[in-house]
Amino acid sequence: MESEKDKQHHPEKSHSFSPRDTAGQENNDHDHRHSDPNPNPQPEQDPDHTNDTTNAANSESPKEADSKPENTESEEKEDDKEEGIGETTEEESHPPPDFDQVCQEIDQFISTLSTAKGCQSDPPELPEAMEHFPFLVEAKIANYDSTESLMKWNQLSEEDSSLFLVTVDRLSKLITSLTAFSSESSYAPSINRIGGILQRAMSYLEDEFRSLLEDPKIPDFDKIDESKAKQASSSSNSNQEADNSAPEEPKSTDDDNFPGYSDEVMSDLSRLAKAMITGGYEAECYQVYIVTRRTVLEETLHKLGFEKFSIDDIQKMQWEPLEREIVSWNKTFKQFVAVVFKGERKLSAAVFGDDGEGDGDGVFSSVTRGIMIQLLNFAAAVGMTKRSSEKLFKFLDIYESLRDVIPVMDDLFVEGTVNELKSEASLIRTRLGESMVSIFCELENSIKTDTGKTPVAGGAVHPLTRYTMNYLRYACEYKDTLEQIFREHQQIERADSATGSDYDYTNSQGSNSNSSQNQVNQTSVKQSPFTVQINKVMDLLDMNIGAKSKLYRDPLLSSIFMMNNDRYILQKVKGSPEFTELMGDTWSRKRSSDIRNCHKKYRESWGRLLHCLSHEGLTVQGKVVKPVLKERFKSFNTMFDEIHKTQSTWVVSDEQLQSELRVSIVSVVIPAYRAFMARFSQNFTPGRQTEKYIKYQAEDIETYIDELFDGNAGAAWKKKP
Repeated sequence: MESEKDKQHHPEKSHSFSPRDTAGQENNDHDHRHSDPNPNPQPEQDPDHTNDTTNAANSESPKEADSKPENTESEEKEDDKEEGIGETTEEESHPPPDFDQVCQEIDQFISTLSTAKGCQSDPPELPEAMEHFPFLVEAKIANYDSTESLMKWNQLSEEDSSLFLVTVDRLSKLITSLTAFSSESSYAPSINRIGGILQRAMSYLEDEFRSLLEDPKIPDFDKIDESKAKQASSSSNSNQEADNSAPEEPKSTDDDNFPGYSDEVMSDLSRLAKAMITGGYEAECYQVYIVTRRTVLEETLHKLGFEKFSIDDIQKMQWEPLEREIVSWNKTFKQFVAVVFKGERKLSAAVFGDDGEGDGDGVFSSVTRGIMIQLLNFAAAVGMTKRSSEKLFKFLDIYESLRDVIPVMDDLFVEGTVNELKSEASLIRTRLGESMVSIFCELENSIKTDTGKTPVAGGAVHPLTRYTMNYLRYACEYKDTLEQIFREHQQIERADSATGSDYDYTNSQGSNSNSSQNQVNQTSVKQSPFTVQINKVMDLLDMNIGAKSKLYRDPLLSSIFMMNNDRYILQKVKGSPEFTELMGDTWSRKRSSDIRNCHKKYRESWGRLLHCLSHEGLTVQGKVVKPVLKERFKSFNTMFDEIHKTQSTWVVSDEQLQSELRVSIVSVVIPAYRAFMARFSQNFTPGRQTEKYIKYQAEDIETYIDELFDGNAGAAWKKKP
């Protein structure tokens, strides 16, 4: 805060820090200094001007004064004019100091102070330049930080900004050198004066440093993702073709320019930071940087769609909105690890340098640690929510993100901070892993407790089968991750139980094989813990579905139910390479064999209908017994009607299985019916009798067979009453 006395010495403002603009200002400074009734204490006084004036006043004797009592007005004016001429002459004898010359003398004084300190000698007297330097510098600073005409740093020319920083550096060195002799009473006024000016200059630099930091261009992360995807695709295509030409320069993406400052601004930030740190204002510099950059990172979080929630908020949140927040978190976390933190590390290094003057690593840690903790706290809070099977896959997404970032934290964060963050991330990852193991245990329990006594209509695929198989198929897309989770869980269990044995799983599939080699290979197969878990769930599902098949009164419908479920299970396994690898070829062959056995059992059930078409007992002594023939046709018609009515309501949702069943029925029934018709249809009188007993042609039967397993009574059935 300037005193009133200091303000009296301020020269008028110029618009440049260049020495060429100082002459007029210095002249004004000189006038102000001589007209100031209370000038600052000065170590060296020039008494000539004062003594001359005093002597001139005393040289006039009283007699002479008395002899001139009646001076005319014109004479007084003439005397005033002569006095003014004398003052002008004296002013011209003391030209204003040159700013460059003053700076040179100050530099020499700084050097002298350093020498005196090194030799532990008495401090030198203050030079005359110390009288002029504070006023000249303060006048220059006033041109920049005036509230009326504030000069923004990015509006300054390179010359002006460089001269400003050089002057600030000179002020910093001067105050440091003077402070070394703070016990010298004659230095105290200068120390206070220079310290105040330096503080004013640093305040201006701090404001401009903040202003530059507050105006970054936050990149569009969606465009970054698109750009990376295109580059990956282009790279993949180029690798497929032999190209002997020189490789192209990689195209820069927006993330290369994060945090969004131009090269010019980066240079200015570095210069301002260096000036503040050198001047002893490193704490203020770091504080401005940390607060401003942390605010920018918070804005970046918001732009990516991540909102800050407390642990209580997350615990109370419904799963659907929480699921959306997890998606946003995952995207944000990956972007911050891949782009933001790396860019922030580069920025702090560029601003504070690697020369040891600035604590770039410490500042970077202060900026990013809180953001990283905020992201980790969200993951930890999600892991503490109530466990349920639907949460498995979002837990896996979080787990994978944490797993992938832990190894690269050493490159992202600095020593001290990195150990804390790695420990926290590892702990959260382990807790999530244990939660997912528990979720699989709950899946087992849900299968065991599904003891509903109502059979599924039409023998369709049971909802439990659909849910479990889709769940497992989706889980197998995370096969490697789940293998890791269950392997780590196994290690924890070993540590708790002090056992060191691996999981052994007896591969019951193939145990009926007569091959001794297969028995040797399959008697005791070591499988991964996750494979064991999957087999356990599959076995529980098979047992449950087997029990539910017994709820059907019709054995054929029970077979259809088993075929439907087995087929669905097999298709889900085959549709996933990871699932197929886990279950193995032996399991697939056995499942296919089970389906074929059910299919065979169902097809044999049509033997009752074929018995009606038997030729046995229809002829006696070469003649057709019409009553028996009529009864055979009536029995066939009645039985087929019943089969169609019943089995058209049955369901076979798998189109291939449905087609296989229909084809197998047609291949059995149609040839036998055609042969029976060809042999015995002419025994009926054409007309009403034929229509009464021969209800279907072979083509009709084939059409009605194609309506089986649709889940409803076909409309075509109404064509024939």
